[in-house]
Amino acid sequence: MTKKAKIFYFTLQDEQRKEEKLEWLKTTPFKEIPFERITPDKNHNWINLAEENDWESLLPVCSKDKNENVIFAFSSLGVSTNRDEWVYDFDEENLRNKMQFFIEKYNEFLAKNDTSWDESIKWSSSLKDVFKRKQQIIFDEKIIIQASYRPFTRQFYYAKNLLSDRLTQNHYDIFGGNLDKENFYLAQIGNITEKPFTVLVGKYIPSLNYLSPASGARLFPFYRYNKNNNRLDNLTDWGLEQFSTHYQDENISKEAIFHYTYAVLHNPAYRQKYELNLKREFPRLPFYPDFWQWVKWGKTLMELHINYETAKKYPFQRQDLTGLTNLSGLKVKLKADKLAGTIAIDEQTTLHGIPEAAWEYKLGNRSALEWILDQYKEKKPSDPTIAEKFNTYRFADYKEAVIELLQRVCTVSVRTVEIIKQMGK
Repeated sequence: MTKKAKIFYFTLQDEQRKEEKLEWLKTTPFKEIPFERITPDKNHNWINLAEENDWESLLPVCSKDKNENVIFAFSSLGVSTNRDEWVYDFDEENLRNKMQFFIEKYNEFLAKNDTSWDESIKWSSSLKDVFKRKQQIIFDEKIIIQASYRPFTRQFYYAKNLLSDRLTQNHYDIFGGNLDKENFYLAQIGNITEKPFTVLVGKYIPSLNYLSPASGARLFPFYRYNKNNNRLDNLTDWGLEQFSTHYQDENISKEAIFHYTYAVLHNPAYRQKYELNLKREFPRLPFYPDFWQWVKWGKTLMELHINYETAKKYPFQRQDLTGLTNLSGLKVKLKADKLAGTIAIDEQTTLHGIPEAAWEYKLGNRSALEWILDQYKEKKPSDPTIAEKFNTYRFADYKEAVIELLQRVCTVSVRTVEIIKQMGK
């Protein structure tokens, strides 16, 4: 019989610089290191162990085990393309041009049986497999759809599964056969990250890194669609029974549970208490008193976040410098100063009067406003072909739309913070 390993652990302070840590290890005898004996938990975690709490007694939102009783029957990651610069774009016409070029090049290589993997287009292991099967690709304008690329940022997306490594059946289960069916989902930040737990509701198909460039997004949809495009509930009868029984209320619906879930996952006390659990597992839900108040908060948050593009515009004070001669060559800034409550748009325009609360609504480490500023900056494409032939993005073309978007999302942010603070009262 194999003996179980014993784990002893010691860590230096995170604040120490690398050089200081290396020097300490170099000069400290091994026998003088104050190791701590660690016993792994049931899931074999042995570092950053969560304090004992009631996590296991809570209702599981979802599970990888299809036989386990859960609230959401099905979940999925966002879309992984492996060629975001090619298949996403703010400009629909530029996306069309990119994809026509890409597909024409691919088919040229296919006709010649050219396996040099010429870097004029972006190859990946899955596309190489398609090529080896001698499968031609045909451009289809009908599959250019809208997608949630990052928080509060939409782009056009060429939804061809052959050109997206992980546009899978799961996504068709959420959005139907043509990816155009109505649905809502709760997107949770991936748990392979040190960033704070984040959740955001959406209605457009999201990218894999919707909530973080590194950890992915996990989706819990309200509906799912079968092969005949018939809409089915994704919230389970078992979950409905648990809530109805606990609260002794037959008026509770699956929609109410969806709203309740969204509210609870925003609750700061919940996020703090279960911080380490949320980094390792699907969320679990407690039964809070006053179920319908939490439903109300969740519904209000959902409507705010889904309809951010039509929210009331926050009354920023806009300052435009006069006398500038070269307006087409203005240096883009898109830089926030939280202490001053300003956003420098470019050399000409600065927005004043951004309230402190607007910066408090964060998704991961960034506020909602900062996500927008980051996405609309002018950046040189990393793909050489796109940099040479399709680098058409100029912030000046979107300036007024971005200012309006910032105003609307500022209102959403302030209102979100107000609701979240009510949860702690």
